[in-house]
Amino acid sequence: MNATAPALPRLSFDWKDGADFGVGVYHEWLLTNGRGGYASGTVVGCNTRRYHGLFIPTLEKLGRTVLMARLEEVALVEGQRYRLTSEERADGTAVEDGARHLRHFHLEGLIPVWDYAVGKARLRRRFVMVHGEDTVFIQWEHLAGPEVTLHLRPFPVLRPHDGPLPTNAADAIVTLRGPLVELRIGEDGPRMRIRLYSDGPTPFVSLEETSTPQHLRVEKARGYDFTEVQHSPGFFAATLKPGGTLGFGLTTQSAANLEREPAVVFERELLRQQRLLERAPQHAQTGVPARLVLAADQFIIDPPRPADAAWARSMGLDARSVIAGYPWFTDWGRDTMISLDGLTLATGRYREAAAILRTFQHYVRDGLIPNYFPDGENDGVYHTADATLWFFHAVDRYLEETGDDALLRDLFPTLSDIVAHHQKGTRFHIRVDPTDGLLRQGQEGYQLTWMDAKVEGWVVTPRRGKAVEINALWFNALRLMAGWAHRLGQDAAPYQAAAERAQASFNQRFWNEAAGCLFDVVDGEDGREDPHVRPNQVFAISLRHPVLKRERWAQVLDVVRRELVTPVGLRSLAPGSKDYKPKYDGDLRARDAAYHQGTVWGWLIGHYVDATLKVTPDLKAARALLAGMEDHLSHAGIGQISEIFDATEPYHPRGCFAQAWSVAEALRVFSKTNVG
Repeated sequence: MNATAPALPRLSFDWKDGADFGVGVYHEWLLTNGRGGYASGTVVGCNTRRYHGLFIPTLEKLGRTVLMARLEEVALVEGQRYRLTSEERADGTAVEDGARHLRHFHLEGLIPVWDYAVGKARLRRRFVMVHGEDTVFIQWEHLAGPEVTLHLRPFPVLRPHDGPLPTNAADAIVTLRGPLVELRIGEDGPRMRIRLYSDGPTPFVSLEETSTPQHLRVEKARGYDFTEVQHSPGFFAATLKPGGTLGFGLTTQSAANLEREPAVVFERELLRQQRLLERAPQHAQTGVPARLVLAADQFIIDPPRPADAAWARSMGLDARSVIAGYPWFTDWGRDTMISLDGLTLATGRYREAAAILRTFQHYVRDGLIPNYFPDGENDGVYHTADATLWFFHAVDRYLEETGDDALLRDLFPTLSDIVAHHQKGTRFHIRVDPTDGLLRQGQEGYQLTWMDAKVEGWVVTPRRGKAVEINALWFNALRLMAGWAHRLGQDAAPYQAAAERAQASFNQRFWNEAAGCLFDVVDGEDGREDPHVRPNQVFAISLRHPVLKRERWAQVLDVVRRELVTPVGLRSLAPGSKDYKPKYDGDLRARDAAYHQGTVWGWLIGHYVDATLKVTPDLKAARALLAGMEDHLSHAGIGQISEIFDATEPYHPRGCFAQAWSVAEALRVFSKTNVG
């Protein structure tokens, strides 16, 4: 590795007498491969989610699929057996060995590393997914003590990562091909090729085993099925002598992917991560920003849609997208556009930024970008009123960083067409009201703003009408279009006139004098204004072109600070409101009822910082608002930032344990508040 390159950041945990199992099951690690596939689990080796597994690639037509649920590891030292993994069983038994023997865990960059004490021996395990491939490698290293024999028992499965858990264990077909062992679930299942790397023999022992029913505690808490039975066709046996190593490679692609020494694969991945830091601005090459630069990389993907790759190749371009969150989100338009600045521009990845913008331009339909792409499908779903308006914001941020007029010329006709569709009306009753120039939206049964919870036909926060952030974004888009039209020598007057009309109407209609802040929605379903205090009003100040009059900024921010700001983001609804929910827990209906009714969202801290700096340009005070995010990097998804948090102390992390816009906005404002 390059000795002059930035050092990879570490997050470390040490335990003298073993890790606390009850804590460790809520500390999760994540690896990704840049193709949408991933691996994840808990630090103590106990699966608690259906999304935990050592190999979850993206398969054509199937989407992300769990293929290797776990690898049971047993170390034999001087006649004693020591298990390195843990599990919880449906009968209430907890096998905590993986925590009991664990002495140290750290992330070396993004690579998870475990150190174990097994009798008088010390072992180290590390794990990597190969970037751009559906391939994983695990390596064990003998650090000290007597010889160790390892038994490695794979539990292959074949199920959608967010689908129901099977009631019966599936048998694997085993085929031996030279140094490879192939496992396959069913005749049509993908072939998993496994190879071990050792100086000694590594026989595969065909001794089958069906697991006791596995209990997935997080799935139970979330109200889903939570028991799974798995079947293993056998185990590998290998001996580790002092100072020796053992490698385990697994791929669904060509066997050639396994014709590499694991040590070389790890070295190349660490070098790739170093180069990510080298591309980032200097202030982001160390400390918390460096950690977030690497976290950001886990969300940027080659879209898993063959049509995207074919289209991009035909145009001589790249196709890129953004996974909104792990473990269950796919690529979402809104999340991508909000995240683009922090994930790509704050990390020096300008080519990927342009590719993301072009990819979503390719999918514009009737003046809308997709809300999201369903797993395993090629077409997007378009029920969103704000994702397309965030597209303008993302283009603006890209242009400010790059000055790429060539891309602006390519995008401008599409952007102009988007404005025209919004003015004349498009899907889901998204249309400018000709009486005041404000943008309204809403169709029965659809959730079109970012507050988009829906369960069993119940749209929790429909917000139909003229929503405050939709109109802040609309005004911003019009002002941007006026500037871009002028920049390209085109007529800017229509955009400027529409912006002036919208701004005048906004300041007249949205100001809530009684509360000293903005209504959340005007001209709602009942024709009334919605006075709920929500964070959406922050965007009327934070965007490039604020729609709210300057003299009202401080008053709005005083209300937001008093009612909504927490150490880890902004509440989605002020306490005291009749629908306010302090905790996000329970089954799906209970959780969706709380999703935007008090629950804290980490990504909102970014625009709150932007807004406060416009009123009080104190960088140190703004940086202090991020202290909770810095602390959170050692909790929940280790090295990542969660999607949401409870609305009251201790602000327990919830939802996805790794969320793109949470990471992106934290990194962006860490950079913005850099004081040298």
